[in-house]
Amino acid sequence: MIPDVIRIKGARVHNLKNVDVDIPRNKLVVITGISGSGKSSLAFDTLYADGQRRYVESLSAYARQFLGAMEKPDVDTIEGISPAIAIDQKSVSKNPRSTVGTITEIYDYLRLLFARAGKPHCPTCGRAVSAQTPTQIVRQILALPKKKEILILAPVVRERKGEYRSLLEEIGRAGFRRVRLDGEIVTLEEALEQKLERYKAHSIEVVIDRVQVGASKDDKLRISSSVETALKMGKGMLIVNIPFAETRRFTPPRGGASADPRRNNTAPT
Repeated sequence: MIPDVIRIKGARVHNLKNVDVDIPRNKLVVITGISGSGKSSLAFDTLYADGQRRYVESLSAYARQFLGAMEKPDVDTIEGISPAIAIDQKSVSKNPRSTVGTITEIYDYLRLLFARAGKPHCPTCGRAVSAQTPTQIVRQILALPKKKEILILAPVVRERKGEYRSLLEEIGRAGFRRVRLDGEIVTLEEALEQKLERYKAHSIEVVIDRVQVGASKDDKLRISSSVETALKMGKGMLIVNIPFAETRRFTPPRGGASADPRRNNTAPT
């Protein structure tokens, strides 16, 4: 059982002379004293150094060869210590939004953990978010209410600043005539005439197809072709919009030809 205190006995690092001290666990503890009294020696060179050493020793021999050996601080015993991190008063980042997580890089590992172990859900409707193959996407579209008009869109810009005039011209040269610009369906000519504000975030989605589900026997072939085109142009992401109803975002499984690993949303928004 871990004791309620971190017990240090016989600390002799630098200016410390056989110091014995009990430090409460799970408390904010401040070490004060005159310059040269051994504050940093106790906090960093004794307490933190031993916590770091014990953590490194718990790793595999393969991992330890990249970290190097760490010497035990000059102390008789330290009890109740856990793996430790330390942030000193030196400025390691000029970013005012830096946190303990970002400075220590623990945040990167937590993101990886939650991405692999977690099950994401749509914050709007609560449905589970999962990847879909192009065939599954087509099946879901065909399962929508019959005679319902839908738009199949390819997102090419998502909430990014810029004018995007050359991009819009390129879309026109590819044979497309309409886009959804910041949530509004417009022709390419109208989009070019608007002259987007350079320092304002914009969203641009190419209208790949406008189709009524179940209107003809060739729907499956037409929708399949549109889905493939949208995924290719949207770099692994596709949007199905049901006017005045809902918007669904789809992404193929990770590792597909046009999969985007940052997006796996198949729930309506």
